[in-house]
Amino acid sequence: MSQPKTKKETEDLLELYRQMLLIRRFEEASAKAYSMGKIGGFCHLYIGQEAVGVGAISALEEKDYIVSTYRDHGHALARGLDPKALMAELYGKKTGIVHGNGGSMHFFDKAKNFMGGHGIVGGHISLAAGMAYASKYRNDGAVTLCFFGEGAANIGSFHEGMNLAAIWKLPLVMICENNHYAMGTPEYRALSVKDVSVRAIAYDIARDHIEGDEVRKVREHVKVAVERARRGEGPTLMEISTYRFRGHSMSDPAKYRTKEELEKYKQGDPLIRAEKDLLNSGWAQEELTKLDETILKHVEDSVDFAEKSEEPPLGWLYKHVYAENV
Repeated sequence: MSQPKTKKETEDLLELYRQMLLIRRFEEASAKAYSMGKIGGFCHLYIGQEAVGVGAISALEEKDYIVSTYRDHGHALARGLDPKALMAELYGKKTGIVHGNGGSMHFFDKAKNFMGGHGIVGGHISLAAGMAYASKYRNDGAVTLCFFGEGAANIGSFHEGMNLAAIWKLPLVMICENNHYAMGTPEYRALSVKDVSVRAIAYDIARDHIEGDEVRKVREHVKVAVERARRGEGPTLMEISTYRFRGHSMSDPAKYRTKEELEKYKQGDPLIRAEKDLLNSGWAQEELTKLDETILKHVEDSVDFAEKSEEPPLGWLYKHVYAENV
């Protein structure tokens, strides 16, 4: 996209940059805590993919719904969920966003219409279609945005959800964040197509494909799909090409890719690109450094909050298992 020119455009980019930077610093703190044994279970970081989540979610309205994957930290932060509650959830604490019951893969906040964090690969796509169906049934004007990886595009639920969305013209935008590796499997070994969005042709729905290294470009393209869905013109399947700078999860050393490949993709780091655009638009390096320091303090406060929070009582193991007061 062209360089931001007006004050409004540069302030807009600064806010998007702030969100991406918050995600980056939050994930770095999560990695550190995990390495120290303070976070258990699985932990999938969003480092490198920030422009996709921030750009896409910034195209939504408050009434819209978001359905995420097990790599949900960045999506949750972009939606405005409280970093303290998210970090406490990673720590398994009582003050977590779901009271320590979900952990890294199951962030959820009904008040923000953030409908999970889902650990089953691809299984959430049909759930997203169901949410979009509910919006159409209620005629509430809401759109559902569903994220998934290219590995999930081979799961039956992906095709089932897409077929129903097409038949019923559901207000659903499906975003495939193609980071080119399904765990350690490169896309060319598992996908029959080079661009997941071409699978939309089989279901006669709209499609789009873009690179995910420029946050404003992502927002612009997703906004088109969201507005199409809101007008009642049906779903869109998008592939946004991106790259994760860390392994699939914290337990993955990512030895299946070369250092040269990683460094090549780091040259297109979405944060570096946004920072350059801001500097070229008149923002001073000192201002951006101060912003980073403010965010770091915010993240440090979140870690401190998580560490000082109480563990959930043992009896909570049985909460939310069966319906109560039926």
